[in-house]
Amino acid sequence: MTLRLMGLGLCLALAVTGCAKRPAVTQVSSPAPTGRAGETAPAPAPPPAEPPRAETPAPPPPPAPAPPPQVEAKPEPAPAPAPPVRQETRAFAPSADVADVHFDYDRSEIRPPDEKILDRTARWLSEHPRHLVLIEGHCDERGTNEYNLALGERRATAARDYLVRRGIEAKRITTISYGEERPQCAGRHEDCWSRNRRAHFLVKQQ
Repeated sequence: MTLRLMGLGLCLALAVTGCAKRPAVTQVSSPAPTGRAGETAPAPAPPPAEPPRAETPAPPPPPAPAPPPQVEAKPEPAPAPAPPVRQETRAFAPSADVADVHFDYDRSEIRPPDEKILDRTARWLSEHPRHLVLIEGHCDERGTNEYNLALGERRATAARDYLVRRGIEAKRITTISYGEERPQCAGRHEDCWSRNRRAHFLVKQQ
């Protein structure tokens, strides 16, 4: 009995002594919140990454200057052929050895009867190589001056070309047109008109 009392008194003394001292406080971290019983709550998601900023595009380079337009070089025009040298017409004179040829109205073709006349003229010129010939083209009075000048030139040219085909050098022949300006006959009828439609021949010696 005495022993029990002594042990009880000792415990009381120890209890009183222990209350006088401040107990040490141990900080205990609170457990992570859980969802369901026994499960650990998932870690919070990281904040969304900031989208990369779009780079400001560099300004485009200035356009290259357009090349100057290519100007096609125009070919230089070919020089005009030199006009045939015209002989001084005053030095030419009629000759019984060369005769005129005549033409139909408004025509410049050599007629068959006149071909024989030109054949004789060609032979004479071949036999006299130092002679030059002037062929005048003439028309009757009908038609305009401009038309008749052109028609007279065609008639003189037709006679010249015939002689050239017979072997006469073209450089020995000169042509000229008078149109209606120098009629051989002044009447206003077909007989005179037919005589005026002609290629007249004159010659000179070189």
